[in-house]
Amino acid sequence: MKELNIDSLSGKRIFLGVSGSIAAYKAADICSQLSKLESDIHVVLTAHAAKFVGEATFRALTRNPVLVDIFDEPTAKRIAHIDLAQSADLILLAPASANLLAKMAHGIADDMLTTCLLATPLSTPILAAPAMNTVMWEHPATRANIETLQSRGVQIVEPYSGLLACQDVGMGKLATIEEIVNAVVRRLHQNQYLAGRKILVTAGATREPLDPVRFLSNRSSGKMGFAIAAEAASRGADVTVVSGFTSVIPPDGIEVVQTLTAQSMFEECSSRFSSCDVFIAAAAVSDFTPIEPSDQKIKKSSDNDNQFLSIELKRTTDIVSTLAKQKRKDQVVVGFAVETGDLLVKAHSKLASKNLDLLVANDVTQQGAGFDTDTNIVSILWADGRIEDLPLLTKREVAEHILNVVKPMLSE
Repeated sequence: MKELNIDSLSGKRIFLGVSGSIAAYKAADICSQLSKLESDIHVVLTAHAAKFVGEATFRALTRNPVLVDIFDEPTAKRIAHIDLAQSADLILLAPASANLLAKMAHGIADDMLTTCLLATPLSTPILAAPAMNTVMWEHPATRANIETLQSRGVQIVEPYSGLLACQDVGMGKLATIEEIVNAVVRRLHQNQYLAGRKILVTAGATREPLDPVRFLSNRSSGKMGFAIAAEAASRGADVTVVSGFTSVIPPDGIEVVQTLTAQSMFEECSSRFSSCDVFIAAAAVSDFTPIEPSDQKIKKSSDNDNQFLSIELKRTTDIVSTLAKQKRKDQVVVGFAVETGDLLVKAHSKLASKNLDLLVANDVTQQGAGFDTDTNIVSILWADGRIEDLPLLTKREVAEHILNVVKPMLSE
């Protein structure tokens, strides 16, 4: 293998997980290359992986303890699987067998490696390099598991087609060592360009009370906003999420400010806006709120002829528009537009009227897009008229695209 001409990984702590595939022997070469880049590598083998390549090999390459059994505890200072999971700058799974991918997707933790993975903060980058028979790779269960993992931010280093150990020819051959190591380097280095930057994100749905038990709201789950927050945190940003109602667990490594109404979300964002470098308004904020919410539960009338209830509504504060008009030249403001038709016409109008730098627009009537899904189909619009239409992607992948677009807009 040719020597890799890439940056040093000095000071980076890498967790290398090796699962039971014949390609496990290549993990030793991956480990060797990462060691030459001065990274601190900690290896965990599954019991099946240890049948292919022994602990002593990785111990010699890393000068660190190598764990297999869930009860392995090389130090009394901290529980091993917690320490390994929470101290890593990046987790690399190479090779990742179909069995390991399935356990990861379903949260199974029945050995040291999968227990570590379940204890890993959501903000920690995870790269998985699969290796398996073609039929296993193409099986619907494996494809579904990979989609699930990608929706959670796991990066797949794709296998390629070739002669497999079983003598079949097809997809499933482990990516080259150079490709895997380069993927590690890119992920660790490119993701730190937001270090020192403050990112303010809104997520979820606001709720406007009608009475003590009812409210006006929408179907937003918060998945898009928290995907952006997780991706920004993984790139080194100091992230605050002002959140309405959500159905997802917030990622680790970010500050979450819980709000309920559009007004309370506006107040929390307004108090933080001047100190942020980027404001990304991904929440679904109610446009209207009752003028006078009832302080008692609204009862049905006993009059059978009275079948209607009238509630007066007033406009809420347009959070992103109000704050964007206050932005400094060195601030970037990104808005979202959820539409149900004439997407680009409406999006262009919002982009101009709200004084935004970028607008991310999506039509929720498209299959795989919109509220409470793990995927999205969006168009990114620039203030100068440029448009980029993205295909169906996971929300984490959409978040990556958004932050990649934001990068050149940030002042040095």
